[in-house]
Amino acid sequence: MGKLIYTTISSLDGYVADADGNFEWAAPDNEVHEFVNDLERTIGTYLCGRRTYEVLQFWESLPTPTEQPEVMRDYAAIWQAADKIVVSKTMESVSAPRTQLHRTFQADVIRDLKLASDRDIGIGGPTLAAQGLQAGLVDECHFFLVPVVVGGGTPSLPSDLRTDLELLDHRRFENGTVHLHYRVS
Repeated sequence: MGKLIYTTISSLDGYVADADGNFEWAAPDNEVHEFVNDLERTIGTYLCGRRTYEVLQFWESLPTPTEQPEVMRDYAAIWQAADKIVVSKTMESVSAPRTQLHRTFQADVIRDLKLASDRDIGIGGPTLAAQGLQAGLVDECHFFLVPVVVGGGTPSLPSDLRTDLELLDHRRFENGTVHLHYRVS
């Protein structure tokens, strides 16, 4: 059975994007990127919302791949090898290979996917992850806290959620980013 894993990079005050929708401050350096790549190797399916999918489509055809750093080429290969499910009421279609479009988040479909999967499932984007957390489907969370305070924007977690977490691991990176790995209790 696969685990449903929420991974997010957020500011120290808990936002994935600032009030203007910017998140350039969240770009990982090579050390963090390599660590994320290693975490993502267990993912067989990515479940994401429209906005997250649109950002991650960059990895479908990495521009001038031979000129990109190895860490970026590695992540592109990880992303391209996985199945994707995009949950969106507004997208008309998806064009990437191995990608399905679902109109709504359906807890029973995700539960069945977890049971049938021999690999983990990544859930990306705070809105979709909130639905997964509220449905009790998320098994683990990986939070990467970047040493920046943005003062508002898109929160990484819903404000109306009460969930107990058990710390499984942590790591501090040279650039000040901190990784916290939790099991959802």
